[in-house]
Amino acid sequence: MPESPQSANPGEDLPVTSSMPTQVPEEQATLFREVLTALEERHVPYAVSGAFALRAHTGICRFTKDLDLFMTAQTSRDVFPYLRECGFNCDVIDPVWLAKARKGDFFVDLITGMSNGVIVVDRSWIERAVPIVVHGIKTRVLAPEELVASKIFVAKRERFDGADIAHVIYGTHGSFDWDRELELAGEHWEMLLWSLLLFRYVYPAQTDYVPAAVWRTLLDRLETQLAKPDPDARFRGSLVDENMFAIDINEWKLANLLEETRRKRLADVGEAPPCGGTAKGDPLNRIA
Repeated sequence: MPESPQSANPGEDLPVTSSMPTQVPEEQATLFREVLTALEERHVPYAVSGAFALRAHTGICRFTKDLDLFMTAQTSRDVFPYLRECGFNCDVIDPVWLAKARKGDFFVDLITGMSNGVIVVDRSWIERAVPIVVHGIKTRVLAPEELVASKIFVAKRERFDGADIAHVIYGTHGSFDWDRELELAGEHWEMLLWSLLLFRYVYPAQTDYVPAAVWRTLLDRLETQLAKPDPDARFRGSLVDENMFAIDINEWKLANLLEETRRKRLADVGEAPPCGGTAKGDPLNRIA
C-alpha cells in the first residue's frame, strides 16, 4: 500500500483550512506595515494577493511568511529603487515575474505575472482591486476574478491551487464576473474549464454559481476541439509543470513552449535571458 502524504513526511504537518486567525510575529507584521505604508505614501498602483486576498474572498486564514503584491512591470521598475531607499534589500528572483524586498527573516514578493509568462498583470488588475485593511493599513486586494486567474496555472505536483479556486467561486455566492474571467483566461480557457469541473465536483448543489452560458461556451469549445483535433497543436505540458513534463522535452524531444513564452515575455519588457537559459534567478536590476 502506498504511503499517505502524512506518513511520507512524518515531521511535516500538512496545512488544514480554517477560519481561525493565525498569530503573526510582530517583526513580520511591522515589515508588512512598513512596505504598505511606503507604497501608499507614493500612491503606487498595486494590489495585495496571496493569503490576504484569499481570506478577503473566502474567510480562509492561512499563515504566510511573505506578502504578495501584484503590480505591472512598469510599476515594479519604478518602485524598486524607492524600496531600497526605504531600507529594504531588494533582489530580482526571476525577471519574468518575481522580485523580493527583504528585511530580516521576512520578505515581500513583487509579482507582475505568472512564471510561465502567459498571464501578465496589467493596469486593469489594479483598477479592479477591492478595498481592505491589512495590519492596520488601508489597501486593496485582487478582485476574485484576477485572483482565480493568478491560480489556474498553479497545478504542480508540490503545489495545487484548485481548492483555492473552488473556494473563491463558492465564496462569491454567484456574483462572480464571468465575462472578465473568460477574458483573463483567453486562449488558456481549458485550464479554466478544468478548474470549474473541480468546483462542480466539490459543490454540485452550487453548479449555478457558474452560469449555464459559461458552461455552454466552454463545453462548446471543447466539443469543437474534440471533433476536429489539430494535428499541429503544440505540446503545452511545460506551461503547467516544467519538472513533471521534463521528459517530454528532454527525452521525447517535444518543443519547449515554456521557454518560448518566457523569452517572449522578456522581450516584451526589454530583458534578455542568459545564453541558453530561461532567465530564472537572473540578477538584473528590474523585474518583468
